[in-house]
Amino acid sequence: MSHALAVKVRAAARALCRDVAGLRFAPPVTHVYNPLEYARRAHEAYVDAYAAGPKRVVFLGMNPGPFGMAQTGVPFGDVAQVRDWLGIEAPVARPAREHPKRPIQGFACPRNEVSGTRLWGEIRRRFARSESFFAEHYVANYCPLVFLEHSGRNRTPDKLPAAERRALFAACDRHLRRLVALLEPEWVVGIGAFAEARAREALPAGVRVGRILHPSPANPRAQKNWGREAARELAKLGVCRSRSGGRA
Repeated sequence: MSHALAVKVRAAARALCRDVAGLRFAPPVTHVYNPLEYARRAHEAYVDAYAAGPKRVVFLGMNPGPFGMAQTGVPFGDVAQVRDWLGIEAPVARPAREHPKRPIQGFACPRNEVSGTRLWGEIRRRFARSESFFAEHYVANYCPLVFLEHSGRNRTPDKLPAAERRALFAACDRHLRRLVALLEPEWVVGIGAFAEARAREALPAGVRVGRILHPSPANPRAQKNWGREAARELAKLGVCRSRSGGRA
């Protein structure tokens, strides 16, 4: 394990934070949150704890959820999972412009992030300890920003206008390439079709890219038994076949 590697991953995240800070987004987006900025302490605690060595698999999400990474600074960061299983809790500040319907409460947020509950809950079920999972795996997001409409509705990056997407994706592509160069994974597995597509677009040949079903409650296929379906997809790809801390 190398603390120096975690320092480089932190530096890459800070560069991404700077790169997206100057971007502007038109209505219907009214508020943009950047947890790499206001939740930096929690995000860097996650990096320091779990990005200190090369990985065989990087799981890649789309962008932060309003009750997940937006609150905790950790990808798919449902409060209970981040605090109780990942062992991370840190002070979280607030965005400069906060949407009245989507306040940032940090680790005091009472809402569950369903996608995060499903993702980390399934990982927790299959691995006895977080360190066992992170020995070979890492979870990241492609885009660090949360986009909110006037109503408080979450707007995903794929729904942004083309010109806004180009500038945003250029910054996110650079960061993803840097992260992969640092962690040296054999696989990048998109959590959902968007993340898979961006990984295929951004990454050089030699990195194997796959996809698993997104655990969002908006996804009808994720409602019955998301964990079993994701495991089936990973096994079909040849990525993982473990239940208790071995190969996955």
